[in-house]
Amino acid sequence: MFENVDLWLTPIWLLSVGTTLGALVLAVLYGLLWLVNRKAASAAVTLVSEGVLMPIVYLIGLMAVLAVLLAPRMPLESVTDALGRLPAVGTTETSVTVPAREVDYALPVSFVSEEMLNYSLSSDQDVRVTAAEGEAYSNAIAVVQGDVPYDWNTKSKTRRGFAGPVETIYLTNEGDAPAEVTFTYKTEVRLPQVRRVPLVAASVVGLALVYLGLQWLLPGIANIAVATSKEAIGQPMFLLFTIGGAVALIAFIFVPYNTFGEDVKMLKDSGLSTVMVLAILFAVWTASVSIADEIEGKTALTLLSKPISRRQFILGKYVGILWSVLVIFVLLGALLMATISVKVVYDARESSNPTPDWQLCHSEMIGIVPGLVLSFFEAAVLTAISVAISTRLPMLPNLIICGSIYVLGHLTPLLVQSSVGQNEFVAFFGRLVSIVLPMLDHLNIQAAIAGGQPVPFVYLAWTGLYTVIYVTVAMLLALILFEDRDLA
Repeated sequence: MFENVDLWLTPIWLLSVGTTLGALVLAVLYGLLWLVNRKAASAAVTLVSEGVLMPIVYLIGLMAVLAVLLAPRMPLESVTDALGRLPAVGTTETSVTVPAREVDYALPVSFVSEEMLNYSLSSDQDVRVTAAEGEAYSNAIAVVQGDVPYDWNTKSKTRRGFAGPVETIYLTNEGDAPAEVTFTYKTEVRLPQVRRVPLVAASVVGLALVYLGLQWLLPGIANIAVATSKEAIGQPMFLLFTIGGAVALIAFIFVPYNTFGEDVKMLKDSGLSTVMVLAILFAVWTASVSIADEIEGKTALTLLSKPISRRQFILGKYVGILWSVLVIFVLLGALLMATISVKVVYDARESSNPTPDWQLCHSEMIGIVPGLVLSFFEAAVLTAISVAISTRLPMLPNLIICGSIYVLGHLTPLLVQSSVGQNEFVAFFGRLVSIVLPMLDHLNIQAAIAGGQPVPFVYLAWTGLYTVIYVTVAMLLALILFEDRDLA
């Protein structure tokens, strides 16, 4: 593992580059805000330094240090070139009319041959295609027969025909009529892994903007949220869950799963489950302490005697708990990604398999991100349910009910689809539960993610919408239950 340290460090370094770029963008935005409104800039610094984002800021600072220290031994020049080429790659389609019997008709294009994944040429006349003038009959790249497209991709046995940067191709129309020619090509940077760098930077910037935007747009809810999240993170339980989860994730690297080369899949599945369960347990415990105990201890009555409504109280508590849960996901999620990168190299050595390249480490590491997103959605749903229950019941019933909902939300679809589900009563109960309780099984595709199956963005979008709808319903229920609760 330590002999091939660069293999598993490179994906982590790329992730650090993305977070560093996001931090630089935030620094620029802060500088502009300071020039325009110094009071607002000072307030923004205070909100971040005294809020729940500080653990994430420390993590970003650590990753920025890694990005700088590891840069000399990393493919910095290749990554920089690939980042600069990102706006220039993609799919391009150009159509042109070539006059009859025209020789070396110039068609402007713009691509680098080595970045080309595939291209297609179609014409209703016979057309010869070259990369230089005067080579139509001596060195044609492609001969397009009328109405028969010419296709090339990286798996084709024929040569690409282009070399280096290409700004113009030349078309020779052999027909007696004008030719309608369409040239379609797709290019990709030589290091496609750098596409995640801007996404990471945008995530860092988006997280900070959402946090500050909530503070400025909904100050009443935000103030309660900040106090709740700070109180939650300051509790020993947060430190216990975070350190315990970190120790477990690191231990998973060295656990012999005896799966004959599939240990990486087991680590991803075990790691996702560990992060999600710890976050859910922390959310339920925090909701009970922050809401149920405050109601029983009359602290909520004191707080509501101030110009704070019951709606602001409940919504602020939920947002605050969700912020602390997000911190757990960010900290443990980043560590999980790092352990996966290490595990790829470690497992290859333990299994006497060929040494993998850093691209494989990166692919396995990034593939876990959709699982973390879906797990956070599940934690958000159960947090909303826990908040609603905490308005009426103490911790122990809250834990029992949330645990039952967690089990039913995962098992009901499987029960209905099994042979037992053919029973009319079981089928009715399954449909009833699926309507009332959240369909958590839709948020649990860990087996597919562990197996390396890509998760479409559309699926994440629909599950995100489902999460928002169910959280909204749960919070409406919480407001109804708390509206007439006697706090005295």
